[in-house]
Amino acid sequence: MSVAALRQVEVDYAGRGKALGPFSLDIGAGEIVALVGPSGCGKSTALRLLAGLEAPTRGEVARTPGRGETAVVFQAPTLAPWLSARANVALPLELAGVGRREAAARAEAALARVGLGAAADARPAQLSGGMAMRVSLARALVTEPKLLLLDEPFAALDEITRRALADDVLALWAQAKPAIVFVTHNVEEAAYMADRVAVMTRGPGRIAGEAKVAGPLPRPTGFRTAAAFRDTVEAVSGLLGQGMAA
Repeated sequence: MSVAALRQVEVDYAGRGKALGPFSLDIGAGEIVALVGPSGCGKSTALRLLAGLEAPTRGEVARTPGRGETAVVFQAPTLAPWLSARANVALPLELAGVGRREAAARAEAALARVGLGAAADARPAQLSGGMAMRVSLARALVTEPKLLLLDEPFAALDEITRRALADDVLALWAQAKPAIVFVTHNVEEAAYMADRVAVMTRGPGRIAGEAKVAGPLPRPTGFRTAAAFRDTVEAVSGLLGQGMAA
């Protein structure tokens, strides 16, 4: 069953010409799809279309209807600095009409799921970069979305933190199985986290090809040294080279 789809979408920006497309991508329920491509190819534009934050110039966007069924995590945590971690996570629930007491309880449960149960009262300035991103993930997951969109959420973090958060996201995915689409420049990160890697050409981005990733999710210990992982990394790298030449 499809949760969302982009069908032959194109996006034009005034003064810049075409930024994306024609581009098609179908997202199945519970599927994890990585979107990889050169800078400026339109990866984030495709994500904004899926989020409903932008409309295509041409083509069709099909999205699961309903408030709260799509959640987005951006590269920066975008937390309100004057609110506690608990209040930041509770905010989308309160905006959806959930009572304050219930919203706070659900926010605390979401923070516990990302390992920050003891930091519920902390303000964003008191959190490390990895902790702030975990709060942002908790805020996205608290609404129990069917589609979770991640726009390079680990780009500003060190490699150790990136790897830990990749495993955290996969563990969280295993609990509720939302469909996930995430944008990354990191080929190994894409092959580690996704069922399927969609590779884009240089801008205006189109699909250069796709690579399926063999292996269980969440990933077992040592998966990065497995032949299936290394084969996928090489396949995606090859598709990126083709996309740059397209």
